[in-house]
Amino acid sequence: MKFCKTYQEYMRNLESEFPEVGLKKLKKILKNCRHDLQSHNSSFTDDLTPSKCPHQCSVCDGTFFPSLLKEMSDVVGCFNDRAQKLLHVHLATGFKKYYVWCKGKQNHVSLIQEGQDLVTYAMINAIAVRKILKKYDKIHYSKQGQAFKSQAQSMHIELLQSPWLCELMAFHINLRDKNSKTRKSAYLFEGCSLKFSDGKPSFTCELFDSVKVDLDLTCSICLDTVFDPVALTCGHIFCYMCACNAASVTIVEGLRAASSREKCPLCREAGVYDGSVHLDELNILLSRRYHEYWKERLLLERAERLKQAKEHWESQCRAIMGV
Repeated sequence: MKFCKTYQEYMRNLESEFPEVGLKKLKKILKNCRHDLQSHNSSFTDDLTPSKCPHQCSVCDGTFFPSLLKEMSDVVGCFNDRAQKLLHVHLATGFKKYYVWCKGKQNHVSLIQEGQDLVTYAMINAIAVRKILKKYDKIHYSKQGQAFKSQAQSMHIELLQSPWLCELMAFHINLRDKNSKTRKSAYLFEGCSLKFSDGKPSFTCELFDSVKVDLDLTCSICLDTVFDPVALTCGHIFCYMCACNAASVTIVEGLRAASSREKCPLCREAGVYDGSVHLDELNILLSRRYHEYWKERLLLERAERLKQAKEHWESQCRAIMGV
């Protein structure tokens, strides 16, 4: 079965509120464009090189890319929102946990199944986007599709770039380690693992034999395993304290207090701190897998955290007293 039919069948089985990439509509646009190109090239039989897309082509007039851009935004928005709610349920504590779990009638099996469904949704849509952009470049003899993919990454609507995908991977391993029964049912994540080679940790997840997600878990600032990890909106992961130092804020103020002019230490993109995501599931996973390192790092950072907290409250007291 061709991927387009597989994709449409998969989306039909989902709830109606799940947005999708309109592969059928986009392929129809490209089909019309192909006919325009063939008629345009037939009038230049002496020219042996393929012609570029004509100016009258509906694709180049802005039909294809705006449609795909909107659909990608809807899909990644839906995925992020649902993943955030799922992890909120899993990480709830105390009375809140009791209330949420009783109200939603949740259990570990249902949670991991929902997590699997979300990752399947993300991956199959990522494949759909990749295939339609590849088809665009094939028809137009261009690299505009690849350029659009880079643009989508800079706009933070690339599904494989979402920090919530990283959180779902960690969430799955946490549940799998906690309950051996869930390990038997977690067939979708057989290729998902946390590896530690050459002193550097990394996440690896292989799905559908065609999509592979590799996440480096080394902080590029302190050059050590990320501690109390946080993901910026550009997708790069750092230690929380390292990110605060890079953003010129204290841990008490938090990353959301950072100026919009502050840039990511890696990609130099500005305004990436306000929408940062604390990776709580990854934090739990790393603290369990590397307990000795976590304990040692916590002791090293505790003094600095207390110092910053003390200086912050002293400055607040002086401001209130007018000193």
